[in-house]
Amino acid sequence: MAAPDTVRVKLSSEEAGSIALTPVVVREMQFGELLAEIAAVHGKDHERIAATLKRGSVTGGATRFRWQPLELSAAELTAALACLPDDEPGRTLELTRCTQALFTGPGVRIAVLREVAETRRLFQRNSFWTALEQIAGKAQYVTYSHRERADIFKAALTVGQRESIQQVLQLLKNQALARRIHLAPFDAIEFIVTR
Repeated sequence: MAAPDTVRVKLSSEEAGSIALTPVVVREMQFGELLAEIAAVHGKDHERIAATLKRGSVTGGATRFRWQPLELSAAELTAALACLPDDEPGRTLELTRCTQALFTGPGVRIAVLREVAETRRLFQRNSFWTALEQIAGKAQYVTYSHRERADIFKAALTVGQRESIQQVLQLLKNQALARRIHLAPFDAIEFIVTR
């Protein structure tokens, strides 16, 4: 069976409890869009994607996607997956395309959206994002994330850099977020960069 242009997909919430009922939404999705959702869960693993298409179900985040089972030949699946982005280790970090920074460490993953970090506090010339941009210059390419639909760059932090971030946390207008970062044992920052 050749890959269809569109697939009728039922979307339901996986956050529903045993008592709560959530509506099932039915929509026509482009096959490439469905493939991107599956790749967000399995990466570009041919065997796992083929098995998922044949099963007709995948859960991504809090959403379950269900469709009539599809079986593609190896050549058809390879051609379909060729449309999805691959890792490009030679890419350089373009800060203008960066949408968020993730503070990561053992058991830590705190997302800071760019628009939140760029908001300046009253009477401040610089924003928290300005400090993050200086660290971004040292970031190295890691991978393309199908979940984020973006490239990931990572900057491992020295003790001095962590201390300098702690000192500029007062620039972050969202004080609850600033406290979370202050208390977290982060040791790196990942920059999420769209293509």
